[in-house]
Amino acid sequence: MKKRKVVGASVLSLVMGVSMFATGAFGQQPNSQDESFRVIIQGPTADKSQAKKNVGVRWDFGADGFTTTVNSKQYQALLKNKNLTIEKVEEVQLAPNTEAAAKPGGSTNSGPSDRTPWGIQAIYNDAAIQATSGGNGIKVAVLDTGANTSHADLTNQVEQCKDFTQTKSPLIDGSCSDGNGHGTHVAGTVLADGGSTGQGIYGVAPEADLWAYKVLNNRGSGYSDDIASAIRMAADEATRTGSKVIISMSLGSSAKDSLISSAVDYAYGKGVLVVAAAGNDGPSSNTIGYPGALVNAVAVAALENVQQNGTYRVADFSSRGNPNTDGDYIIQERDVEVSAPGRAIESTWNDGSYNTISGTSMATPHVSGLAAKIWAENPAMSHTQLRAELQNHAKSNDILGGTGAASGDDYASGFGFPRVR
Repeated sequence: MKKRKVVGASVLSLVMGVSMFATGAFGQQPNSQDESFRVIIQGPTADKSQAKKNVGVRWDFGADGFTTTVNSKQYQALLKNKNLTIEKVEEVQLAPNTEAAAKPGGSTNSGPSDRTPWGIQAIYNDAAIQATSGGNGIKVAVLDTGANTSHADLTNQVEQCKDFTQTKSPLIDGSCSDGNGHGTHVAGTVLADGGSTGQGIYGVAPEADLWAYKVLNNRGSGYSDDIASAIRMAADEATRTGSKVIISMSLGSSAKDSLISSAVDYAYGKGVLVVAAAGNDGPSSNTIGYPGALVNAVAVAALENVQQNGTYRVADFSSRGNPNTDGDYIIQERDVEVSAPGRAIESTWNDGSYNTISGTSMATPHVSGLAAKIWAENPAMSHTQLRAELQNHAKSNDILGGTGAASGDDYASGFGFPRVR
């Protein structure tokens, strides 16, 4: 079973598009002392303390163990202590996908083809909308490949910028460079403000604040211990600053990871709303990925700009949940909760321009932005009340198009498509 490393939810080689949640082959033991790999170490406190002195610590998860990077000689030495449990922190690689190709990023001197793309028009239920608003005071932590914080449409919203992916240091504050594009695209859909020149693109909640947490490298993959640490840090920052925080994760894996699962529970317990991509392994049932599949995360499916049965249609690539729970309006593990625009979404790109790509990665920030907008308008709400309000908005816009879509709560679109009221 694949463990401990997670991939961005919408990737086409190094260019973003619709993609599967990919898993890599299990890493073999290094053949030389020079080769290194990451492990998680668990066991009695005294044994862990000695191991920390011997091999160092990247992230300490308390009772759940600690992670570190070791070479072959160190690994063999650790194995001699029978009181310790040692697991390799595995890498999930990107998989090529031909569902939908992304177009290259446009010229940095040109604006977007549409300042309010179809997804914005759809979620605002206004085909003539010229600008968006809302989200004031709400923090959205985008855990992704980083963000171009100098992009004209994002720079006014950046409040935090952190890198969890570097080898030599587990955390670099003030750095979140995006060499991929995916994270910048996601951030733009959440809160792009139209640009300082007035020629840029709009996200759903342009008054929200961006916490850009780089947890995926420039190839679009990342270790689960780094992701779990970023989730926990966002929750701790919410407490430290007294802020209302939404975590937006357009990433995932087919396997459930204990570190990420525990971190999501931790954040939810701290009053943080967690929104995550359903995955791109549809249209078969029970294909939803993690962390979206977790009960304490809002899993988002992808819609396309096609009308079927009088509603938008769930994209075939969008992962589906469990059909056995259809109609109960109760979120269980491996359930899709809501759906939002995810195919052919135009947004900000890491070279300062704009790009149109597809995936549940693109649907997720629409919901994160809407959540920020609703929360800003109702600051007395708890995160659980906010989640219930998202569900109520979704129930008002049932989705009847696409494989598995049906009246009411279904395994393809969840409760429906939440929109601005």
